Amino acid sequence: MPLRLNNNLPALNARRILSITGKDLAMRIERLSSGLRVNRAADDAAGLSISEGIRAEVSGFSQGIKNAEHATNLIQTAEGALGEMSGMLLRMRELAVQSASSTVNDDNRTSVNAEFGQLVNEIDRIARVTSYNNSSLLSGFGNTVSQNVAVSTALASPTTGVTGVEITGATAGTYIFTDATADNQITLGNGVTTQTISTSIIMEQDGAGGTVTTGSSVIANFDRLGVQLTLSGQKAAVGSNPATDGYRDGELDGLVIQVDAGTGGTFQVGPDDGVNNRLEVNLGDMRASGAKLNLGGVSLSTLGSSQGAISSIDHALNQVSKARGNLGAVQNRLSFSIRTTGVMRENDQASDSSIRDADIAAEVSAFSRAQILQQSGISVFAQANIQPASALNLI
Repeated sequence: MPLRLNNNLPALNARRILSITGKDLAMRIERLSSGLRVNRAADDAAGLSISEGIRAEVSGFSQGIKNAEHATNLIQTAEGALGEMSGMLLRMRELAVQSASSTVNDDNRTSVNAEFGQLVNEIDRIARVTSYNNSSLLSGFGNTVSQNVAVSTALASPTTGVTGVEITGATAGTYIFTDATADNQITLGNGVTTQTISTSIIMEQDGAGGTVTTGSSVIANFDRLGVQLTLSGQKAAVGSNPATDGYRDGELDGLVIQVDAGTGGTFQVGPDDGVNNRLEVNLGDMRASGAKLNLGGVSLSTLGSSQGAISSIDHALNQVSKARGNLGAVQNRLSFSIRTTGVMRENDQASDSSIRDADIAAEVSAFSRAQILQQSGISVFAQANIQPASALNLI
C-alpha cells in the first residue's frame, strides 16, 4: 500500500465509519430516552402516517366514552325525576279512587281535590326544572313527530287506523311506508335504514287481507328505526252511526311520518361522523298539563269527575312508565357502548404501540453494539493518524 502524506485514506475511512457509528449511537440514545421508535417522520414516514390516523381514532374513542358516561348521567337525572312523578301519580290515583266513592261528600272532595291540584302543579314544576347542564329534559327533549297532517300524512287519513306514534332514538327526517295490499308486511324507511315487519301474527285475516280486530289495537314496532305505531281496529257501530274505519293491510302505502329535529337528544358515542356513531334519545313533554299526560283539566271535585279521573291517571302512569322504560333501555345501551368502545380503543392503542414504541431490549443491544464500535473506531482512528509519521523514517 502506498505511503502518502497529503491524504491519509485509512484515517478518512475510519472517520467516515466513526461518523456513521456516532449517528447510530445518537439514535439509540434518543429512542431509549423517549421510549419511542418513531420520533420524527424520517424515522418511518409510512408508519408515522398510519400512527397519526390511529391516534386520532383513539382520542375519538376516549372522548366518545366520556360522552357516553355524561349521557348516562343525563338519563339518570331524567329518570330520577320521572320516578318521583310516578310516585305522585300513584298518590293522585289513590285520591281519585277515594273521591270516586259515595262514602265521600262534595265537601270532602274539595279537600281531596286541593291535594290533587297541588300534585298536578308539582309535576309541572318538576318537569320544568329538571335539567342537565342548563338543558331542560322533561318539557320536550330530542326529536318529535310532526302532528301536522299535511306533513305526516300517515296521521291524516281516518282510514289508516294510526292512533299513536312513539319514537325512541329516531333521527330527524321523513319516514316513508311501503305497504302492499294483502302481503301482511309493512316496510318503513328513512332513506338510510329500512325495516320490514310482518303483520300476519298481530292481525286477523279475511278475504281482503289482514285487518286489526274490531275494538282492539296492535303495536307495529320498527325497532331498528326507533319508531313504534299503534294501529287501531274498526270501532263497532253505535246506534245509527256507521263503524269507524281502522287499519287494513295496504292502507299505509306511500304515506309518511315526519320526525322534526328537537333540542338536544343526540349523544356522540363514536369517533367519527355519521349516524352509526351517534345515539338519539327522544323524551316528550312530561308536564302534567302537556299533551302526553293530559292532566290539566282533571278534577276530583265531583263523583263523576273523580271516576273519570282514574282512567286519565292510569294513562298518565302508563306514559311515565313507558318513558322510564325507554330511558332505562338507552342507559343499558350506553353501558354496552362504553364497554365496546373501550375494547376498540385498547386494540387501537396496541396497534399504535407496535408502530411508535421502541423495543427496549433490541435498542439496548443496538446501543451496546454502537458503543463498542464507537470506542474501537476512535482507537483505530488514532492509529490511522499515527501511520503517516512512519514516513519520517524514510527521510
